[in-house]
Amino acid sequence: MSFLRFLGPSPGPPALPPEIAFLADAGVDPELLRRAADLAEASGTDAATALLRAGLMDEEPYYRALAQALEAEYLDGPIPLGMGARFPDSLSLGMAPLVLGAGAPAVLAPRGRQIAELLAGRSPRGRMPAVTSPTRLRAALFAAMPKAIAQYAADDLEAKAPGWAFGTRPLGPGLALAALIACAGTLAFEALPPILALILVVAAQTLFLAMAMFRVGALFIPSPTVPPPVVAPLNDRDLPTYTVLVALYREARVVPRLVSALARFDYPLAKLDLKFVVEADDAGTIAALARIPLPARFEVIAVPDGRPRTKPRALNVALPLARGELLVVYDAEDVPDPGQLRLAAEIFARAPASTACLQGRLVIDNPEDSWIARCFALEYAGLFDVLNPALAHWHLPMPLGGTSMHVRTAVLRELHGWDARNVTEDADLGMRLACAGYHVGDLPSATIEEAPIVLRA
Repeated sequence: MSFLRFLGPSPGPPALPPEIAFLADAGVDPELLRRAADLAEASGTDAATALLRAGLMDEEPYYRALAQALEAEYLDGPIPLGMGARFPDSLSLGMAPLVLGAGAPAVLAPRGRQIAELLAGRSPRGRMPAVTSPTRLRAALFAAMPKAIAQYAADDLEAKAPGWAFGTRPLGPGLALAALIACAGTLAFEALPPILALILVVAAQTLFLAMAMFRVGALFIPSPTVPPPVVAPLNDRDLPTYTVLVALYREARVVPRLVSALARFDYPLAKLDLKFVVEADDAGTIAALARIPLPARFEVIAVPDGRPRTKPRALNVALPLARGELLVVYDAEDVPDPGQLRLAAEIFARAPASTACLQGRLVIDNPEDSWIARCFALEYAGLFDVLNPALAHWHLPMPLGGTSMHVRTAVLRELHGWDARNVTEDADLGMRLACAGYHVGDLPSATIEEAPIVLRA
């Protein structure tokens, strides 16, 4: 007995992190909680994030149990938001005021390390707020102020940086003036003195020659078709959180393929923030997503109705909600290489801060379907395998491709997101990055796309 007393008690398993430890009292399997704690340790995140994003537990029962542990009311029905609720601030903070007489001063939807602070009693002060899930708080905010959110997405760039925005000015007068100038120039060309006509012809031919020489020069720039080997790859703990935005509109038929493609990423589950951005009236796509049991790392954002109805406006709604330090945009039909996020994160980690964006390679996978598809395949090969790498090598402005565009989230917010009224939104963004002094690099990683096969499409 004295010998055992000398040895002391045998060490047990390490204590669970506080953000999930309370779940053991709620009857959650301790082995599952230990798995979440191990995953958090390996990924360098908090255990609550690891538990939910890995799909080990659904969001709703977790936040119910949290409310019980905090002895707070859980709001699972309509949330009566007060006058101080704001987009996107209330969602970024995970807190919004409630109307007077609601029974609590505010509602909380904490994430990550905020949960441990709440459980430790460090915040909030005074009367305990109610608790709800982040999904329910977002739905309540979007239902309470759809017009304000729609206006934010459409007008934030013009309000904060009007010199970078296309704005709402009408196109008609400008197009009419350009057409008149072109017609007048054509009619007047024959009346010009021969020497002036010769100068104009030589100038035009010089311009075309310069464009041709640029393309020929691009052929001689080394352009790796496979990712270069990384001497010391980042471990999971050092990888940043990555936000993936996918804008969908009437894309119900491709939803299963898209979810399958995004689920194959070679990236820590606890550091993935995947958002499907859909229009609120697109019932078919929303229903297709609802039929798939998605873990908490997937999020469906229904964009309030507004004008203009464009992809950049939809992306502007999701940008303030992005939780990743890095962000990428994909289209509905995309199948990115599973290692693309990890490769991009490693390139960003070793690149200077001025490298704000990486453009991935788009590859057409159905060139045999029709001559139109073959034309797309040729165009994509020339642009993404030759011209864009040359632009990156020469540090020239790059018109981005609209998909497989990886960017530092802080820089994108600094530029106030996309121009909602510019349907070449990523070409515009590429130019604004250059004007702000940033560089776009080449990402030698493929994203498979399917080209249209008929002229009508």
